[in-house]
Amino acid sequence: MSQLRYYGHACFSWENQGTVLLFDPFLKDNPFQIAQPEDMDCHYILVSHGHFDHLGDAVAIAKRTGATIISTAEIANLCAGQECKTHAMHLGGTFDFPFGSVRVTPAFHGAGVPGGHACGFIVRQGEQRVYFAGDTALFGDMTLLGRLESIDCALLPIGGNFTMGPKDAAEAVAMLKPAMVVPMHYSTWPVIEQDPGQFKQDVESRLSTPVRILKPGETLTL
Repeated sequence: MSQLRYYGHACFSWENQGTVLLFDPFLKDNPFQIAQPEDMDCHYILVSHGHFDHLGDAVAIAKRTGATIISTAEIANLCAGQECKTHAMHLGGTFDFPFGSVRVTPAFHGAGVPGGHACGFIVRQGEQRVYFAGDTALFGDMTLLGRLESIDCALLPIGGNFTMGPKDAAEAVAMLKPAMVVPMHYSTWPVIEQDPGQFKQDVESRLSTPVRILKPGETLTL
């Protein structure tokens, strides 16, 4: 079994057999204030794009812990220039790491750095696969991702305005066909305020896919 912990907004940690992955570590300035950068111990940090609420505290955590930052080449090069250990990837690429594998997926959103592209990740640890969608709009190739990968848990934004909202996220669930969904990137600020309970009701009634709503600070056993 592995443990997925939610820190609010789009920040998660995923621990499996002693390896800890950290996704989009927006902590210090996160309104939910669940943890601080100095509280985090991890081995790898996956960064979906360069906006402040996603790149967040990645550099500070990586420099303190020695964790490897996994991201697109543009983000990886930016972090490497700040004396971080990095592994550069890009859209469509898959790489085998000691813990498992990472497939970099498209995300339809701004990159936050010149010349870059936002992304998501399908990560395998052991026999489990988690899809971290990052900040994205709904896009048709989610159907292909669901066909290529057996997704155990999909972490999907539902906040709207900057990303897809609940209606489009429900359609993403239909396309991806994950075993479970966890909503993210909502209610951090008023502009992305959403009711995750309504999203849960809509998805489960239409698709019978279980939706787990995690409050910031809560942990889910996968």
